[in-house]
Amino acid sequence: MADATTFPGGGAAAEAERIDPRRLAAFLAMVFGMFMAILDIQIVSASLNEIQAGLAASSNEITWVQTAYLIAEVVMIPLSGFLSRALGTRTLFAISAGGFSIASLMCGLSTSINEMILWRALQGFIGGGMIPTVFATSYAIFPASRRSTITPLIGLVATLAPTIGPTIGGYLTDAMSWHWLFFINIVPGIAVTIAALVLIDFDKPDYSLFDDFDFLGLLSMAGFLGALEYVLEEGPRNDWFGDDTVLLFAWVSGISAIVFFARVLTARQPIVDLSAFSNRNFALGSLFSFVLGIGLYGLTYIYPVYLAQIRGYNALMIGETMFVSGLAMFATAPIAGRLMPYVDKRFMLMAGFISFAIGTYQMTWITTDWDFNELLWPQIFRGVGLMLSIIPINDISLGTLPPERLKNASGLFNLTRNLGGAFGLAGLTTILNNRTDLHLARLHEAITWSRPSAMEALNGLAQRFSSYGSDAQAMALKKLMQLAHRQGVVMAFADVFLLLTALFAGLAVAAIMVSRPSGNAGAAAH
Repeated sequence: MADATTFPGGGAAAEAERIDPRRLAAFLAMVFGMFMAILDIQIVSASLNEIQAGLAASSNEITWVQTAYLIAEVVMIPLSGFLSRALGTRTLFAISAGGFSIASLMCGLSTSINEMILWRALQGFIGGGMIPTVFATSYAIFPASRRSTITPLIGLVATLAPTIGPTIGGYLTDAMSWHWLFFINIVPGIAVTIAALVLIDFDKPDYSLFDDFDFLGLLSMAGFLGALEYVLEEGPRNDWFGDDTVLLFAWVSGISAIVFFARVLTARQPIVDLSAFSNRNFALGSLFSFVLGIGLYGLTYIYPVYLAQIRGYNALMIGETMFVSGLAMFATAPIAGRLMPYVDKRFMLMAGFISFAIGTYQMTWITTDWDFNELLWPQIFRGVGLMLSIIPINDISLGTLPPERLKNASGLFNLTRNLGGAFGLAGLTTILNNRTDLHLARLHEAITWSRPSAMEALNGLAQRFSSYGSDAQAMALKKLMQLAHRQGVVMAFADVFLLLTALFAGLAVAAIMVSRPSGNAGAAAH
């Protein structure tokens, strides 16, 4: 019988491949914490009207329930690399999970919009530390041979959580109240906090890092990323730089960026180490992650807008329709994981991007009558494409970095996905508005008294409203303009989907530039 004596090193090799049950349990608790943090980005999106009514907020104020969370989170994500090294994974994750739970409780108990904004900002900032920590941990504590199981789990959570956020939010608000969008985090958050304190033993803190803490670097990073997030969130709603506040924040972001990059290059202990971008795979993977963020968060926004504005769906109906993508992701994750050891990751990337592009191309034929059945296959292709691409992207980006770079690089990598989502939402909203205006202008030019088809439609509508007497003609004209506006919006949606198709088709071609990872440097930390 073969043993370590017969085959020297065999026992050591087998031990190296074993997953410690304690560490696995700790990691699963961390993944659940990450799920909560990412889920809360979108869980309120379908219920903003209910929160607005409950807090007596204005339409301008209620958007800050989302914006405050995103601004705070985008600052914490790159900072988490430094804090994880200084405090250790156990302390940072326990503080993040515990603080996230307390902030969630206070969000649910808020009685004014100002209280809600404050606690949402704290929730996003504290919870943001969990996301990159999980990515870094997966590459630091598990052997490379086990990545085909671990990486799909992380990829599934990172893409599934924002996709099903509106669905869960709609169900909770419909069944109970908007307060439960936040109360639902409390018990799981406490459990994750306890698990982190008891089970995590991956590394040791290095408090000496605080001796050279770069406070100017932190402030400049917060100004750069926080103000940028504000510009991207509020710009599309407020005519971009035509609004004085948006212009002011753009200046703050630009000046802070100059200071931040100067500190990164000159500080003895920079708040963020950008040297990971010298690795070609990490740089390309971060670029792919950025564009994937556009597709992930962009379509999580575009689909509900179409279903609400054109089809008249409520929050619950929107959630049920969009759940198809979540199911497709859930079904694809284990398949993608099994393919990882055997298929060139570049081909998986290409397949994922092409699948996503097929889904968006199908949507270019969208009409005002599209419903669940017409949206079924585009959403399936989208879900499959996201899973087939994000899993190899994670491995390509972080899989070849040495252990000492993983924590910092993970923060940068996750930042690119979030920034991609922010740029995507801002860009797609602006394009949607501009193309709607263009199509409306052309449709209005086409609806003239000399156009037989327009007159025929107008007369048909007037006949339908004939019971209203002398008002029939005016009502018919108003209805015709409403139909034209509706058609113009749908044509703009088709333009946006065509743009996304070209973007992801281009990514499929760019995937060939990636160097195939050989081995995993991060495994050395195991």
